[in-house]
Amino acid sequence: MQTLWIEADDVAAHTQQLVSSGALMVMPCTDEAQARRAMAMASARAGEGMQQALLLAVHDARRQGFVSVVNQVFKHSRSPWFGYMAQDAFAGRDWLALALQALQQRQGGLLAFNDGKWRGQLAAFGLAERAWAESVYSGEFFFPGYRSHFADVELTLVARQQGRYVYEPDSVLVEVDWDKEQSAVHAPDRSLFRTRVRQGLGGRVTDEALLGLFA
Repeated sequence: MQTLWIEADDVAAHTQQLVSSGALMVMPCTDEAQARRAMAMASARAGEGMQQALLLAVHDARRQGFVSVVNQVFKHSRSPWFGYMAQDAFAGRDWLALALQALQQRQGGLLAFNDGKWRGQLAAFGLAERAWAESVYSGEFFFPGYRSHFADVELTLVARQQGRYVYEPDSVLVEVDWDKEQSAVHAPDRSLFRTRVRQGLGGRVTDEALLGLFA
């Protein structure tokens, strides 16, 4: 798996480099040491046949936010599959090869990695078929109103509504955040999500059971 490190402010300038014939994973980050360590492990453990895959670490020095960085990379990159992870991700062996195989075999739109927390209910770290992702928000990857949280929740619910959601428990990409249980989510993101749930997430989700899962 190839790796590349760029600054968030320079994404558009690197368009020619943001190309993969396989999967492109983006890792927004603020802690360089932590991100480079996670990137090295993920690259080494991507699995057989993942030589053309690209892991892009994007240093968000101005704190634009996870969602903004992912959306920028999505717009300025080319690849059949596009995924997202964080700087605190710890990759299991063959994590990407297993995920890509599952996504293709099950004709999925969005795959959830085994993150050690959500038991497959939510793609906190995910891999999507680009063509499917482009169809959801007219070219944006995540709904752009969010900053840091709930964008993955909304995308998960849309995929589940459409029957395009896949979970591969053997594809391990664990979130290693020692302070997670004590940290709060971004309040404006939570408020926005609740508002959008009442509207069926822009009319994309009609299943009341799905809408109530994370509200």
